[in-house]
Amino acid sequence: MTDFNAQLAVELAALRKADLLRELRRVESPAGTRACLGGRELLNFSSNDYLGLANHPALKEAAVCAAKKFGAGAGASRLVCGSLAVHHELEEALAAFKGAEAALTFSTGHAAALGAITALLDRGDLLILDKLVHACIVDAAKLSGAKLRVFRHNDLNDLEAKLKWAAKQRSAVSGQRPARTLIVTESVFSMDGDLAPLRDLVELKERFGAWLMVDEAHATGLFGKRRSGLVEEFGLTGRVEIQMATLGKAVGAAGGAICGSRNLIDLLVNRARSFIFSTAPVPAAAAAASAGLKVIESSEGEARRERLWLLVEQLKRVLIEASFPPPAVRAPIIPVAMGAEARAMRFAESLRKAGVFVPAIRYPTVARGAARLRFTVSAEHTAEDLAALAKALGGIANG
Repeated sequence: MTDFNAQLAVELAALRKADLLRELRRVESPAGTRACLGGRELLNFSSNDYLGLANHPALKEAAVCAAKKFGAGAGASRLVCGSLAVHHELEEALAAFKGAEAALTFSTGHAAALGAITALLDRGDLLILDKLVHACIVDAAKLSGAKLRVFRHNDLNDLEAKLKWAAKQRSAVSGQRPARTLIVTESVFSMDGDLAPLRDLVELKERFGAWLMVDEAHATGLFGKRRSGLVEEFGLTGRVEIQMATLGKAVGAAGGAICGSRNLIDLLVNRARSFIFSTAPVPAAAAAASAGLKVIESSEGEARRERLWLLVEQLKRVLIEASFPPPAVRAPIIPVAMGAEARAMRFAESLRKAGVFVPAIRYPTVARGAARLRFTVSAEHTAEDLAALAKALGGIANG
C-alpha cells in the first residue's frame, strides 16, 4: 500500500506543478447567484442554472411531494421494479416539450450519451464528432467500437470530407445490417458558448444518408418559441434523429434524457447499458424536472428567459469595459481566454478575493494552453450583481 500511495503522490505532484490539480470546494448554500464557500458569501457567475429554477419553490415542492409519496430512492432499475409513475410522467412531458414521439431519462447526461451511442453503433459503423463535443460523447465514442473521425469545430467543409470518406467505408461493409454513420454535435458548445450550424448539418446528413445526434444541454429552456432548444429555434423538429438534453441546467433538477422516435426509445430500453444496469433516478429529481419543464413552458418561463438575455448583454458590456471583449454570438456562456493555466488560476483567485466566484477552466476540460474563465449568468442575477462584478474586474485591472 505504501508503494500504491507513493505512486499516486507523484502523479498528484505533477498535476500541481502543471497548475492542473483540482480540488472539491464545499458549498454551504443552495444553488443560486450566491455561493457560500469557506465561510464567505461570493457572487456566483459560474452556474449552469440559467433560469434560476434550481431553488424555485415549485421544483422544491414537487421534490418534497415525490419523496413523501415514492420515498427517497427508486429501489431498483427501471426494468426491474424501479420504473415509477413519476419517471413516466417526466418522459411524457419531455417528449411533448421536444416535439418527439418519446423520451427516455437517465441518471445523468453522461449516462444518456453513453447509453445512446453504444446502443446504436458497433464495429463497422462510423461516428463523426465535432472536435469540441463534450467529454461524455468522446467517452461514448471510444466505448462504441465504431470507426471514429473528428471534424474541425463547426467546419462544414471538413465534415463533408469526412462524410464522403464514410460513404466509401459503408459501401465496403457487408453484414446483417447496413453500416451506420452518426454525426454528433452540441447545439450550444459548453466551453466556447458558440452555436452549431444545425441547418447545414441537417442538410449534409440527409444528403449523405447519415444520422444526427444533437446535445442540447446548454440550449434546452433558452431557445425556440417554446424554449425547447436550438433544434426548435432553427425549425428542425422532426429532422434530427436523436436529441439529447440534461435536466440539471436550465431545467433546474438533475438527470439526462434522449428524445426521438418511439423505435429509438424502445431500442434504448433494450440495449442502453447505462440505463439497463442503473438504479432508476430518485423520484424527487424526476418530479422536480417535470416541475421545471412546466415553469419553462409558462409565461414565467418566458419572462425568465427574456431577463436572462438582458443580463447576458449587460455582462458582455461589463467584460468589454474590463478589456475582455466577448464573442458576438448570443449564448448564456461567455468565455474569457486566459491561455496559460497559471494565469487563469491567478485571475480566478483575484476574483475570489474580490468576492466573485468564477473558477478557472483548464485541461482536460479544454485544450492545454487554452485555459479560460467561463462566465455565466442566471435570470436571478440583478443589475447590482453585474455592477459588483464590474467593480471587481476593475480592481483587478488596476491592481
